[in-house]
Amino acid sequence: MTTTQSQWAQTDVDGVLARMRALDAELPPGDGVAVFNRVYLSVTAEIDRRITAGHFGDRDAAAELDARFAGRYLAAVDAAAAGRRAPACWRPLFQLRRHPAVRPLQFALAGINAHIGHDLALALVDTCRARRVEPAALEGDFDRIGDLLVGMEEMIREELMPGPDLLDVADPLTHLVGSWSLQAAREAAWSAFRALWAVRALGDVAEELAERIDASVGLVGRCLLTPLT
Repeated sequence: MTTTQSQWAQTDVDGVLARMRALDAELPPGDGVAVFNRVYLSVTAEIDRRITAGHFGDRDAAAELDARFAGRYLAAVDAAAAGRRAPACWRPLFQLRRHPAVRPLQFALAGINAHIGHDLALALVDTCRARRVEPAALEGDFDRIGDLLVGMEEMIREELMPGPDLLDVADPLTHLVGSWSLQAAREAAWSAFRALWAVRALGDVAEELAERIDASVGLVGRCLLTPLT
């Protein structure tokens, strides 16, 4: 990667962090997008800190992947704000973001589901194309980012899950959030990425596969956002 490309990647990471901070200041705290944005802002800030500290095998590749990944979320937010059609994976969150019977943990997990299940695979493809590398070149740093995300998922559940005095095994929220796993979503994202990369030259086939992934992730998101009384 050239110096200019390296600077582009870090500048873009700084840019997406600034944009997420602006959204955090603008959106009402109870808004479902605001709930996810707060979670994602903390994750992105930690990834940026680790990139700077040399935690990743290829610092420039990790920065570019992080920037492209976050950019897809921000593009979806922009599309919704402008009244344009957002990707199917994001539509449930945008449609139900103010529903009074959807709890904060549901909003957070639905956003993570959309971003990991759909956006990550496409960001990996974009990064491989831009850097002219094969998937194996990104696998190590993908795993490092994934390990960080899984660790932060535990923190998110602890912070947003109601206390044990308010929740028991029969509570619908316990069942709902227990049916989704970030680890499983991460593994599925890597498989989707490899499939998309394998058919990248097949035009309509690649486009149809991406659409199917988008729709499937959106269906999971809609289930996660089931209103609970």
